[in-house]
Amino acid sequence: MDPLKNSAPPEAKLHFLDYWRVIRIRKAIIITVFLITAIIATAVTFILPESYSSTCRIKVENDVNDSYGGEAMTASMAPYDPYFIQTTFEIMQSELVLSNVISTLDLNSEWGKKYFNGETLKTTETMEILKGRMSLAPVRNTKLISITVYSDDAKEAATLANTIADAYRNYRLDTRRQTTEKGLEVLEDQYLDESNQIEDAQQQIEDTRSRLGITVDQADAPGYTGSLTTEQLQTLHSQMIEDEQTYKEKAVELDQLKSYDKNRLRDVLPNVVNDAALADLLGKLHEAEQKIATLEIDYNTNDFTVTRVQTLIDTLNRQIDDRVTGILSTLESEVTSKKAALDALTQSVEEAKAQDISESAKFQPYYDAKRNLEQLRDQHRLLYAKIESEKLDAEIPKNSMVQVTDRAEPGKEPVKPNKTVNIVLGLVFGLIMGIGLAFFIEYLDTSVKTIDDVERTFQAPVLGVIPQNIGYLVDEGTESKHAEAYRVLRTNLLFSRKDETLNTIVVVSAGAGEGKSTTTINLSTVFAQAGNRVLIVDSDLRRPTLHKLFKVANNLGLTNYLLKQNTIAEIVQTTQVPGLDFMASGKLPNSSMGILGSAQMKQMIAELKQRYDFIFFDSPPILGVSDASILASEVDLVMQVIQYRRYPQPMTIRAKQMIEKVGGNFVGIVLNNINMSQDEGYYYYSGYYHDYYYSRNPNEQDAEAKPAAAAGDTEFNTKPSGDTEIKQKY
Repeated sequence: MDPLKNSAPPEAKLHFLDYWRVIRIRKAIIITVFLITAIIATAVTFILPESYSSTCRIKVENDVNDSYGGEAMTASMAPYDPYFIQTTFEIMQSELVLSNVISTLDLNSEWGKKYFNGETLKTTETMEILKGRMSLAPVRNTKLISITVYSDDAKEAATLANTIADAYRNYRLDTRRQTTEKGLEVLEDQYLDESNQIEDAQQQIEDTRSRLGITVDQADAPGYTGSLTTEQLQTLHSQMIEDEQTYKEKAVELDQLKSYDKNRLRDVLPNVVNDAALADLLGKLHEAEQKIATLEIDYNTNDFTVTRVQTLIDTLNRQIDDRVTGILSTLESEVTSKKAALDALTQSVEEAKAQDISESAKFQPYYDAKRNLEQLRDQHRLLYAKIESEKLDAEIPKNSMVQVTDRAEPGKEPVKPNKTVNIVLGLVFGLIMGIGLAFFIEYLDTSVKTIDDVERTFQAPVLGVIPQNIGYLVDEGTESKHAEAYRVLRTNLLFSRKDETLNTIVVVSAGAGEGKSTTTINLSTVFAQAGNRVLIVDSDLRRPTLHKLFKVANNLGLTNYLLKQNTIAEIVQTTQVPGLDFMASGKLPNSSMGILGSAQMKQMIAELKQRYDFIFFDSPPILGVSDASILASEVDLVMQVIQYRRYPQPMTIRAKQMIEKVGGNFVGIVLNNINMSQDEGYYYYSGYYHDYYYSRNPNEQDAEAKPAAAAGDTEFNTKPSGDTEIKQKY
């Protein structure tokens, strides 16, 4: 038999309805966890003691150390410190501040009496309790800090908050005062050292003046005086630079003029040198050239008038050349003269510098010592002014770097526990925990849940979906509301056959209790109701149950035929359903456990195929015994029943693998025992037909049935077999 080709498995994509399905299925767990958490949260909320809070707000400024800054800096001018607020929090919770609070309010004794049966607490113990009750928080975008204290006594909470603020303010004042006093001590010590240095410098000046023989006039001079003053030396130096610049300009100008030819020089030189004679000659030459140009139009070049003017032009050219040569000679003389003057001035300046340096070497130590003394006196005066300013600043009252902006007041209502918030959080947390636990259990549950699970995991089609609480169609009749699910299964099964001769079908399952016997009976009943001759064979030899459902004896059956004790006609029994026969399992001797694999079994199947349109075999669990595997290899088609959410997927996969391993023609899977009220995704596989066909009242159905009967509707009177019946009915 050729194996059936299955369609490609769909991709595993979770839809919103998948999550909703899990919630509906696991709603008992979700509700239980939700209620338990809500009850616990509510109980704890009402058991917890009430607590009041009071908040005091203070404004804090960063300390600025101005003892060495020359001028006092304000807090607004101080650089930004990103760690200032956090540092302030740590200081406010440190022993420096809290120990003063404890001693001021005598908390060691008071809290010892209140909470520890009169035993006096240690400061460290009280401090830990106080830290646990206080909360510090900055006010956004301000320099304010909120100090919140919690206590079972509203007045005590306000007192603690105000005392903490006062203790921190006093700590900052004491720290600032101590810093100022230490700064003054350092400044006074420095002032005394500078006074001693000034006395030593004065004595050094007197000794130097006496040693160098400096007169009183020279000693009183503001600076050094020699052959040239500083101003004179600077004037000479400036004059030297100016002459050097003039010389360079003249030299460059002369070199440029020398590089020109005669004609070019005539054009350029009048613009460089203001010479009246040269300008007059050039003017006359221009007039003569214009005149001869006019005469050459009317006269021959050999004419006397033309010759006379040409002679004048030649004379003017010679005079201009002589004049140009003279001007260049004059410029060369000027350049040479400036060079000589510059050299002389440079030499004079250098000689004056050398002379001044030589003469100043004698008096330089004295004037250096004098300048050093003046610097010491200036610094000494500034230091004295700083000391006096600090003393005056320390005596003047001023604002603290910590200001209490809002004093704490006793609270009117307790703030802890917040019953509404706690209960709401408990409800939300319980809901989250319940849903999370539900999805966790769903994750651990590896059983079959959806058609997509089957088709993706088993690579096999789902032929039918059977709802929960299905009865036996043998008892319920053709109009049973459950029959349509099996009619859909029958239709899918018929269309899955590749050959009409494949009419022996075994129904298997991985484990016990998955509904294979119920599926076998109801599916056979549907086939029989459609007009087919159908036989049910109870081949579960170890635990036969079908004879009980049909309410017949199990004395004769399959084993009697396989052991050649009876014929087929003797062991086949009729049922109350027309066209449906039943073969019980019979009694199984202990010595005949393997008779299903005998040649007699194969002969029986071949004979039954000739007598009946369809033969259904009910088998034991395929993972329990080998009988189901033997049957799967002998019949035409194998159909596996999987109960919804019963066995792990690996177990059902193993059952399918065993069918394929023995060569069984696996046709598809039946999902059994589906909870339609929880898994609405299965509604269209079963519930739609019932709603569509059975939602009308009986009168409407009878009214529609009468015209059909009058027209001679023989749909259920004829008994076509196989696909012929399917075409007529569907």
